[in-house]
Amino acid sequence: MSLPSQVGLSLARRGGLERVTGACLFGVDLAQPGDLHLFALRAGSGPARIQRLDLAAARAYPGVVAVFTAADIPGINRVGIIAKVKDQPILAEGQTRYPGDAVALIAAESLTAARAAARLARLELEPLPAVSDPRQALLPGAPKVGEAGNLLWEARVRKGDPDGALARAAVVVTNTYTTSKAEHAAIEPEGGRAWWQDGLVVVRASTQNPHHDRHDLARLLGLPEEGVRVIQAETGGGFGGKLDLGLQGFLALAAWHLKRPVVMTYTREESLAATAKRHGLVMEYTSAADEQGRLLLCQAEIFGDSGVYASYGPAVCVRAAVHASGPYRVPHVEAHSRLVYTNNAWCGAMRGFGVPQVALAHEGQMDELAQRLGLDPLEMRIINALRPGDETATGQRLGRSAGLVQCLEALRPHYGQWRREAARSEGQYLRGVGLGAMFYGIGNTAMSNPASARLEMDAEGRLCLFTGAAELGQGSDTVLCQIAAETLGWPAQDVRLVRGDTARTLNAGATSASRQTFISGNAVQLAAQGLRGLLLEQAAALLGAPPQDIALDHGGARAAGKGLPLADLLRGLQERGVVVQAVGDYDPPTTPLDPASGQGVPYPTYAFAAQAALVEVDADSGLTRVPQVAAAHDVGRAMNPRAVEAQIKGGVVMGLGYALMEEYTPRCSNLHQYHIPTIADAPRIVPIIVESDDEAGPFGAKGVGEPALIPTAPAVAGGLAQALGRRLFDQPFSLERIMAALMEGRKTERQKDEAGS
Repeated sequence: MSLPSQVGLSLARRGGLERVTGACLFGVDLAQPGDLHLFALRAGSGPARIQRLDLAAARAYPGVVAVFTAADIPGINRVGIIAKVKDQPILAEGQTRYPGDAVALIAAESLTAARAAARLARLELEPLPAVSDPRQALLPGAPKVGEAGNLLWEARVRKGDPDGALARAAVVVTNTYTTSKAEHAAIEPEGGRAWWQDGLVVVRASTQNPHHDRHDLARLLGLPEEGVRVIQAETGGGFGGKLDLGLQGFLALAAWHLKRPVVMTYTREESLAATAKRHGLVMEYTSAADEQGRLLLCQAEIFGDSGVYASYGPAVCVRAAVHASGPYRVPHVEAHSRLVYTNNAWCGAMRGFGVPQVALAHEGQMDELAQRLGLDPLEMRIINALRPGDETATGQRLGRSAGLVQCLEALRPHYGQWRREAARSEGQYLRGVGLGAMFYGIGNTAMSNPASARLEMDAEGRLCLFTGAAELGQGSDTVLCQIAAETLGWPAQDVRLVRGDTARTLNAGATSASRQTFISGNAVQLAAQGLRGLLLEQAAALLGAPPQDIALDHGGARAAGKGLPLADLLRGLQERGVVVQAVGDYDPPTTPLDPASGQGVPYPTYAFAAQAALVEVDADSGLTRVPQVAAAHDVGRAMNPRAVEAQIKGGVVMGLGYALMEEYTPRCSNLHQYHIPTIADAPRIVPIIVESDDEAGPFGAKGVGEPALIPTAPAVAGGLAQALGRRLFDQPFSLERIMAALMEGRKTERQKDEAGS
């Protein structure tokens, strides 16, 4: 019996059973004898000059083994995810930039002792001029936050003749949209362990990019990269928040100095205070269309606060500009994106990299244009949707995998039914139906972002995949094994896996930008093809048949009625001294963007999606519910349909929180102040998988990690606009903002009544 295809099977998620039974070991698990506990003393205010840091009493506290400051860092005390902008010290040097900066690291026999010692430290700070408003940060004479000035990054995309298009338009809409900063709130706070072993610093921590961690840790310690080993511990979610080098630096520094095992984990309060946030953006949009509803123009001025450190700010800045016009054919585009340093909490990567923010704006504009033209919002989107062969705003010609029209059409039954239900609404509940569409470039923007993978088969025929791709809960472990299995003709459950260990795996790049299925998937497929080639070559010699005529799978090789067991193939290779392994390297074809016009090929492919949301507002209390969401996603090929549906559902719930409740401010010290959705807030979600078979993806696959989140908030915004009779432009659409809109609506109605009487 032939083996069924391993692609398209809803196989059980690798590691799923261990997670639901509690057997999974996360970053701070696996205690070792002699563990020391680490605790970071933080500034508590800033910016400030460190006038005095007296640690004598802390060092003398019972149980304290060592206290480290910036002077104890042997290498370069600057880390950062973008090579051109490494600006974040692990421990503050002479001054602090914001309250979350660490000034000392305490290692003690217990966490209680470390925290008690921290309270004995005497830290005297002299306040320095601060700037919290990003616009003021660019004014002459503003306090300098960034080492090279306060403009962190800017990007432009210009196509066609925007000024001429504006003059020819039948309808023009201009609005300003804002989004708030947001916290990742992964279920597992940051945590990990480190130790000294055989002349190496070994760090085992929750991370999204073990090979990058090794690079920055080696710089920090003044060691060659071979002197550091990073192992990705099982990681309970990341969403971009575990891309930056955080407590890994503390772990490595203490283990290197003390040659003892150390452990550290952040409390939820520390995680909120000291890690990156999603960028809040201000987006000024002007959009224009002709009388038939065809888009002519998108002009976008995008401005954001990146806080005290760069992190992924440059990547967010560029991606926001590239995606500013949305998933539509827009012949004339002018987008300008800027991010600025301030003394606020620093921002970095968070699921979507700037695209969720601009999606709120370009989808709001589509709704407003449709209303002005008397068009249905769904038809407006179908008229303008990017299709195969169309050009994006950067001049990139799309291939065949561009399924937005199919996504929109898949929503039509749900959208139509909910619109009819909303039209019959009466009483205290106001209902509306909104749409959100998006496209998302797979992988890093306009730059090399390769991945490598290795496959090995032992003498007994056991297959093992070695990949550096970090698994965060999104399911890459399962999908990559499916790709290897399908290429070789093996059962996926028989593929063993070694993942995320810099001593044993090659660099797969970051688990971010929805890149692992496409980029690491291609690397795995190439490795599997190489291994298959070795086996076919041996089979051809033994069977006397050309390789193309040989059928090969986990049982062995067959040709012209003759069979050869796998064991015989492997024995023959072993006798020849051939190691049965192969490496696959894949770097997606992209080109740099022109600095002035932003023209180029920033991504190998794009995911597309559309979502519809039914929104319900209690006119008396302002309480808002989203009872139903339909989410159609073009994923190229669904490698594991059940996993794709799970990603879509998780993204919708996260997007719902982003739309209605999540707003990070310095007052958010825990999850009582920072609200995230719970199961009580989750709508009934209808996930719809659209397959468009990407010609460059492994077996046609693209990705769904970031896209699952992006259209939700725009769809909710559209539903709210319909329910309230007015659009809200500032996200999140909190209870206070909805109540203000309701009261404004009542005021308008009274004025109309008075005018009529």
